[in-house]
Amino acid sequence: MRRRGPTAGRTGALLVLCAAGVLLGPAVAPAQAAEVSYATHCVPPAGIDPVDGTTKVEITAPATAKVGDTVDIGWKFVQAASRNPDIIDLPANSVQPSGVLKAAGAQTADVAMRGPRENPAIPKGGAMVLSDMKGALKLTAAGEVTLTPDAYTVNAMSTDTKCAPKETVQKAATIQVTAGGGGTPTATPTGTTTPTPTHTATPTHTASPTATGGTGQTDFTGKEVQVPYACKTPIGDKAATSPVQINARRNGGSYALTVQFKKSVMDSPAQIPKDSVKPSMEVVLGGADKGTVHVEGPANASPVKAGDPIEIPDLTGVYKPGASGSSTLSPGVLTVKALGTTTTCTPVKTAVSLTLDTTGQPGGAAGGTSTSGGSSSSGGTSGASGSGGGDGGLAETGAGDHGALKALGLVAGTAILLGAAVFTCMPRRRTR
Repeated sequence: MRRRGPTAGRTGALLVLCAAGVLLGPAVAPAQAAEVSYATHCVPPAGIDPVDGTTKVEITAPATAKVGDTVDIGWKFVQAASRNPDIIDLPANSVQPSGVLKAAGAQTADVAMRGPRENPAIPKGGAMVLSDMKGALKLTAAGEVTLTPDAYTVNAMSTDTKCAPKETVQKAATIQVTAGGGGTPTATPTGTTTPTPTHTATPTHTASPTATGGTGQTDFTGKEVQVPYACKTPIGDKAATSPVQINARRNGGSYALTVQFKKSVMDSPAQIPKDSVKPSMEVVLGGADKGTVHVEGPANASPVKAGDPIEIPDLTGVYKPGASGSSTLSPGVLTVKALGTTTTCTPVKTAVSLTLDTTGQPGGAAGGTSTSGGSSSSGGTSGASGSGGGDGGLAETGAGDHGALKALGLVAGTAILLGAAVFTCMPRRRTR
């Protein structure tokens, strides 16, 4: 019996593999990946200077396909247009990219791309890390289809930074599309970018004040009033209406106040560390008494996970009347300290939530300010604008210096909005 040589063995193995290929059908076209870089102009939220940088992108797509196929396309950020400046640390899972990929050649289409809100914690001055984006394109014509990255948006903690090419971008991938069977193909744009919700202030409702009194009465329940707030932050104005209720409990000649926000607030756009959000308010006195009463809430005792609702705690303080008669209490200026920043919100209009029959106490309000400790200071009357200033404007409390924000990258400074968002973005999720 003649022995088979090495060549014969290799030939036999090749025949076996070829036969397997016939049985298994044609192999799937391998994916191709190509990197392009382009000058990019990024526009952060209002009030912050634009940023120019270089974006490097890697596009992945199949090299070949046929008409009627829906192909998956990948977009990887090799380099974002800028770094996180030395202002704030961005929490993990707080940044989400979306963008548009241009298809041209045999067919023309805008391919919507989107990545998950996944990123490591990005320290001040650290490189921006954006998740990989994905999209899909249904092929409708035979020929060469080119893929080119275009504009993209970075959403971080509820604010958008929009970036667009400053130059003609080179194609990053090409798909050779062959004719396929079936009916007449139609172009199918894939995916749509979900717009950032716009919160619209609801109309103000004038509430009738709640008259309370009685010699033996100790607990007084206020009326829920709708208060439109205008907030100024270094990255733009915010406005919305919040339902507020002021309650009181008499303790000797003073009153323990509790201010409640009757709706839950926005879902958290990112992980919020404990002890990083603290609200306060200046309750406005009217009628017989004048001045303001400072009330404040505790900082968040535990972290808030991304996607969980942000709850507003009850704000408490002590009101010592400075005059005898019928005194009114109305929601006033809000101050929110969040992640090392301060945002101040002033009512556009306010309404009386509670009316008390008061007896003036030594050292009481009467044109001054009652503090949470019950002491008062003499001075002029604070009207509906509270501590926001006599011209009805907003106090610039700590966050008004734009100098540190001039080096803004894609999303720096977005945490500042969190303070305003706690009070101004109010979906109707829950009633106390």
